[in-house]
Amino acid sequence: MATLEPIAQPGKLIVFTGPSGVGKGTLLRRLLQLHPVLYLSISATTRQPRPHEIHGQHYYFVSRETFEQMIERSELLEWAEFAGNYYGTPRDPVVEAVEQGRWVILEIELAGARQIRDTFPLAQQIFVLPPSIEELETRIRRRAQDSESAIARRMARARVEIDAADEFDFQIVNDDLDQAISQLETALFVEMPAPAEMPIKTSLELSAEPGD
Repeated sequence: MATLEPIAQPGKLIVFTGPSGVGKGTLLRRLLQLHPVLYLSISATTRQPRPHEIHGQHYYFVSRETFEQMIERSELLEWAEFAGNYYGTPRDPVVEAVEQGRWVILEIELAGARQIRDTFPLAQQIFVLPPSIEELETRIRRRAQDSESAIARRMARARVEIDAADEFDFQIVNDDLDQAISQLETALFVEMPAPAEMPIKTSLELSAEPGD
């Protein structure tokens, strides 16, 4: 297997991690609506697409054999196996976007976030926390998608992931959506200012502007 060389960063890579059910998808959808300058990387997976999912838009859906070939050819920045399926980030689209000066977000698992530290040592890493472990379980149960055994596995995994939150540059508690978005904006655009060619206004600044 080829060794991946660390990548110089004219743009920026943002790693977004947290336990299943914490609300990462909701936060990212809101963030991308507010700041379309951000680019969400598309992951590859071996799981079957859900009814609403489109290949190349939500995921790249590939066979297990194809995914393992991608691993062997070092075509993935990171990868992990979760619930019997592979998930990973195709390398080339991310590298090209960052080299073009874009800000790229990876929504990935803890194992993948740790791998990214080797290839993108300057990547900004954000961990999303639930208000409490009890609230996380409530959210997972509310989705009504998992059996009791699956919920138990998710919760056990969540505890391991939450224990690793201190490894990340920023921890965001997703209790109130607006507050969590404000914390994300601070982490992204105040703690790490955007390049001059990327004018950024936070949601608070946008809400303060007079209407048309």
